[in-house]
Amino acid sequence: MEETIKKAKQCYFCVNNLKEVDYKDANFLRRFINSYGKILPKKRTGTCSKHQRKLAIAIKRARVMAIIPFVNK
Repeated sequence: MEETIKKAKQCYFCVNNLKEVDYKDANFLRRFINSYGKILPKKRTGTCSKHQRKLAIAIKRARVMAIIPFVNK
């Protein structure tokens, strides 16, 4: 059997040259949270450590500002 080599995921923010993560863009942030409202890990999303930290802060800010819910039932 041949082994398949998995291609490393590229950081969306680095590829598209985005400097900041906007907490007001709810539709964009929903790409990085699962159906229960939890933040997806960087292994799953492919973001680099620097942008994953910024992403987590943006999602948490959006939750406090009631732009996105804390949990989805």
